[in-house]
Amino acid sequence: MRTDDPLAQVGDESLPPVRDVLAAIATGLWRWDNASGTVTLDAEAARLLGLPERAQTLSEAGVRSRFHPVDWNEIYGIVQLAVAEGTLAEARLRIMDETGRRVLRTVRSRSKPVTRDSTEAYELIGTLQEVTEPPPGTAARTPVTGDWRRSREAFLLDAGRALAEARSTEEVLRVAAGLSMPGFSPDGLAVFGVAGDRLTIIGHHGHEPGDEGPFSAMQLDTDYPAAEVVRTGRAVYLSSPDDYRRRYPAAWPLARRFERQSWAFLPLTVAGRTMGAWMAAFTYPVTFTPDERSVLTTVARMLAQALSRAGVTDSERELTDGLQRSMLPMLGPKIDGMSVAARYVPTGGGLQVGGDWYDMIPLPSGRIAFAIGDVQGHDVRAAGLMGQLRIALRAYASEGHRPDAVLSRATRFLSGITESATYGSSGSGTDEATEYDPRFATCLYVEADPATGVLEIARAGHPEPAIRMADGTVLQRPVAGGLPLGIDPDADYPTTRLVLEPGQTMLICTDGLIETGGHDLETGWSRIRAALEEYLGDDDEQDNLELLADRLVQAVHGPSSHHTTGPLADRREDDIAVLLLSRTSRPEQHVDARRTVLTIAQAEPERIGGARRHLRELLHDWADDDQVDSAVLMVSEMLTNVLVHTDGDALLVAQVSGEPGRRRLRAEVADGSDDLPHKRRPGELASSGRGLVLMELLAGAWGVDPRGDGKSIWFELYEDAGSPEPDGPGEAPGDPGEDPEGPVVPSE
Repeated sequence: MRTDDPLAQVGDESLPPVRDVLAAIATGLWRWDNASGTVTLDAEAARLLGLPERAQTLSEAGVRSRFHPVDWNEIYGIVQLAVAEGTLAEARLRIMDETGRRVLRTVRSRSKPVTRDSTEAYELIGTLQEVTEPPPGTAARTPVTGDWRRSREAFLLDAGRALAEARSTEEVLRVAAGLSMPGFSPDGLAVFGVAGDRLTIIGHHGHEPGDEGPFSAMQLDTDYPAAEVVRTGRAVYLSSPDDYRRRYPAAWPLARRFERQSWAFLPLTVAGRTMGAWMAAFTYPVTFTPDERSVLTTVARMLAQALSRAGVTDSERELTDGLQRSMLPMLGPKIDGMSVAARYVPTGGGLQVGGDWYDMIPLPSGRIAFAIGDVQGHDVRAAGLMGQLRIALRAYASEGHRPDAVLSRATRFLSGITESATYGSSGSGTDEATEYDPRFATCLYVEADPATGVLEIARAGHPEPAIRMADGTVLQRPVAGGLPLGIDPDADYPTTRLVLEPGQTMLICTDGLIETGGHDLETGWSRIRAALEEYLGDDDEQDNLELLADRLVQAVHGPSSHHTTGPLADRREDDIAVLLLSRTSRPEQHVDARRTVLTIAQAEPERIGGARRHLRELLHDWADDDQVDSAVLMVSEMLTNVLVHTDGDALLVAQVSGEPGRRRLRAEVADGSDDLPHKRRPGELASSGRGLVLMELLAGAWGVDPRGDGKSIWFELYEDAGSPEPDGPGEAPGDPGEDPEGPVVPSE
C-alpha cells in the first residue's frame, strides 16, 4: 500500500485506513494555518463544531464564533505555550450554537504545532473528540487533563495578584468582573454587604442599572440565598432554575427575570467573620463539581481579603482627605483688580496627608495676604503642625502686623510648640522625656494691594516666586529671605517690595511642584517655566487662571510627566500646593510687555549674581547674544558701584519695549547718593575706574540723571542694529530723566 497521506501510512496493510478509524470513533481532524488565518476541517470535525457535515475550510473568525469566548482565550494561551516548548496542546472547548447562548457540546482538542523555518508562522494539526458531561447534580466528573488543571492554577495566581493590587473597593469590583475562570465563567456578578440586620449591594456586573433595587436593604431573615449565606457562613449552589425554585420559592420571582441557568452564592469571610456574600450567575447549566467549587471558594476568599483591605484603605482615605480639606481654606470672595487660583495635591503614598498648605487672609487695612508653606514631613504630625501654624499665621496677619513681623512671630511660635512636644505625660502624674522630634517649615508670605499691584513679600526658606509677564515670558523673581520657621526663634525676615503690573501673574508654590519626578530645583523650574510660557488662555481671566493651575499640576502628575523624569535616581514624591495671583488688565490700560524692578541691599552683595540671572531671563529671546552679555556686564558694574561707593541700596529697573526685532532695553540703577560718577583714565594696574568707559563702548545710549533724593545711571540697547543711535550720553530718544511707567516703587 502506497499513499501520500501520512495518516494512512501504517505498518500492517490489513488495518483499515486511519481516516476510517477516526470517523468510526467520532473523532474529527482539523488544521489551523496561523499564517493565512484559515482552519481546515474534515466532515466529523465540522459536525462537532455544529457546522454542516462536510469537509470545508473556514476563516479563523468563523471557527472562533463556535467556541465559548472564555475557552477561546484559554486555548490561545495553551497553543502559544506549546509552540514555544514544542509540546502537545490539549484543552477542552465548549461549542456554542449560532446565537452564542446555548452550549451544544464539549469537545477535547489535542494538537501538535508545526513551526515553519525562519518565520513565526505555524500550523496546528490535531483532533477533536466529544466529551460526555455528567448530568446536573452528579458529584463525579471526568478527570481533567494536566493542561486544564495547570490553566486553573495559572488563573488563580493571576486573580490573586490582580486582587492584591487593587487599592479601592471600586478597583476590586472591576477586577472581579473581569475574571475569566477556566472552563466556566459567570456573566452575572453581585457582591453583598451587611449593614445592621440588612443586606446591601456593594457592586454588581452583568445587570442593568436599577436591577439591584429589590435586593438592597433586604432583611437578613429573608428566604434568599445571599441572606442565608450571611446567616450561616455556608455556600449555596443552585445548578438549575428548578433547583432555585424548589429551595427558595419566595425569592424565585425576583431571580427568574434575569434568565440565568445556574447560581453560586459564597460567603465572604475574613478572620472568621462573614462580612457579606458573592453571587456568580451563569447563563448555561453548571454542575458545580468539586473542582469547580474549589475554584469558586478560592476566588471568594481572595475577594473577601481584597474587599477588607480596600475598605480599610477607603476609610483611611476618606478620613485623611476630610482632614486635609478641613485644614485647607476656601479662597475668599472675588478681589477687584486681581484674580486668584489655588491647587493642592496630596502625595500618592502613605496616609496622603502632609504639611503643605496655602491661605488667603483679608487684612484690617483692606489689603489681602497670601501665605503658602510646607511643614517638614508627610505624616499626621506634619498635618497637625501645619494646621496650628496656619492658624497662628492667620492670627498674626489679622492683627495688622507687617510681613516681616508675621514670620518673626511664626518662627517663635513653631519653635515653642516643637520644643514643648518633646515632653509628655507618662500617665502617672510625672513628666518624662519622649523622643525629640523637631520640625521646621518653609513659608512665603505676600501682602498685596489690589489697587496698585504693590506686593510686599517675606520669605522663610521657601522657593522664590515666579512672574509670568503679559507676553508669556517667565522670570524667577529673587526675593530676600531668612531661615525656615522653627529653626531660630530670633531670626529676622527682610521684606521685598515689587509691583505686579497689569496682565502679569505671580506663581508661588511648594517644592513638590518643582522636584516631583526626580527633578532638582534647576530642571524642575525648567519644566514649570515651559508649562507657563506655552500656555495660551482664553478671554476670561479667571477661567484662564484656573486652566493654568490645572496645566501646572498636569505637567507634574499628568500622563506625559514620565517623559520629563529628572536627573535624580529616586523619584521623590511630595505634596503640591500652588497659588496663582494675577493682576487684571483693562482694555484701556497700556500693558508694558516686560518690566522688572529689583532691590539690592548693602548687606546682600551676593544678590548681584541673582540680578544677572534675572536680566538674562528677561532677555531670553533677544536677537543678539553679544548684546545680552554686554547688558549683563553693565548692570553688574552699575550695581557693584552703588554698593562699593555709597551707603545705600541699589534699585534696578529694567524694561523691554517695542516690537520683536526692533526692541529697546532700558536699564536704570538708582541710589540715594548725590555724588555723580566721573570719567577716569585708570592705569594699567588699577582695579577700578573703567565703568563709564565700558558704558561708552557697549551701550547704544547712556546717561546719569540727578534726582531729588539721589541719582540714577542708565543705558539703552537696541535690538535692530540699524536703529539710529544718539550722539552722546543723555541724548536718547525721549526724556531719559523721566520713567515712562511712572515713579519707581522703592524697596523697604
